[in-house]
Amino acid sequence: MKDNVKESISKARAGDPIAIARLLISTPSVNPILESDGTGELDIAEVAAELLADWGLTTEFQAVSPGRANVVARLEGDGPTLLLNGHLDTVGVRGMTVSPFAGDLVGSRIVGRGACDMKGGLASLLSATARLAEKGPRPNLVVALTADEEHESLGMAEFVNGGPKADFAIVCEPTSLAVMPAHKGFIWVTATFQGRAAHGSRFELGIDAIRHAALYISALDRFGKRLKMKAPHPLLGYGSLHVGTIVGGTAPSVYPGQCKVQLECRTLPGEKGEDIISYLSDILHEVAAGEPTLDGFLEMTLERPGTEVSTDSGLVQGLLDAGGAHNVLPKVEGMTAWVDAAFLNQTGIPSVCYGPGSMDQAHTDDEWIETAEITMCASVLETFARRLTA
Repeated sequence: MKDNVKESISKARAGDPIAIARLLISTPSVNPILESDGTGELDIAEVAAELLADWGLTTEFQAVSPGRANVVARLEGDGPTLLLNGHLDTVGVRGMTVSPFAGDLVGSRIVGRGACDMKGGLASLLSATARLAEKGPRPNLVVALTADEEHESLGMAEFVNGGPKADFAIVCEPTSLAVMPAHKGFIWVTATFQGRAAHGSRFELGIDAIRHAALYISALDRFGKRLKMKAPHPLLGYGSLHVGTIVGGTAPSVYPGQCKVQLECRTLPGEKGEDIISYLSDILHEVAAGEPTLDGFLEMTLERPGTEVSTDSGLVQGLLDAGGAHNVLPKVEGMTAWVDAAFLNQTGIPSVCYGPGSMDQAHTDDEWIETAEITMCASVLETFARRLTA
């Protein structure tokens, strides 16, 4: 082993946030559902578990699926229980213009897959944990590092099924050190249109499923207008709807017998999937009324709710105050993406997002994060945690 690698691992074990970030980035954890040769989270789970155990936390693995696992660690302290959470998986690496797993330092940045989303955040919460474990005061602490957030959140689903107990939770997704107490949800809807395959010259026999899909897609503009009729959410603005994929037809000379359209609707806290499906169905029925041969139906394939925590809560205000102690400008914003905080909020654990890096860099082909934000986030988390015991 090279001396510089030994030194980096030694610094990580000592709780240095930059060394931890580089160690995590150098451990591939591509979600195998998103990229066929992705290694999954087991290797990085073992790295994180070893660090947590070295710092004296009671640490366990939670099996999620073959080769994939959560890490859950606990530290005893005083007062309320704080849950720190982050996900272990990343998106794929195809098309990247930087070395995905080197964890290179380039000026003031670390580059590589997951640097921003969200191994920088993992490094911050792990560094804060190391400091809390070294000496008090500290609250009761739970560290939950979960699998599969980038796909179906199987890891977080497994974690909450165990009935976790905590008074607060901070999910260290990239927020540029803004406190984000609200985030959007989403639903996925598949619209299937059944036509009739026929030779391209036999228009009297064929029914064009793609054309019918196009009529429906055009009619969805009225759904977008409906979204804007409501008052905007103070942090999240408006919901949205877009067409993600469209698949249909077999050849230019054949009337397409089927077409499938994948829709995604980004929802606001409190909005229900069944209400959205109902309105989308109304639009489909209106289109079908003007096109008698149209044969289509809708199916909701996945729903993830938006959730929020009051901006006046002790969690939000406490994080802002902890940031102020380190001269971090107080910012409260909305998280446009869906995150695992929704699961925790649904179990009754108030949860917000707070972490280093910006979503603008997440999943990019040259993903990077500023080292200063990782270090600052670790300090803010430590301060917030210690103040819980006062």
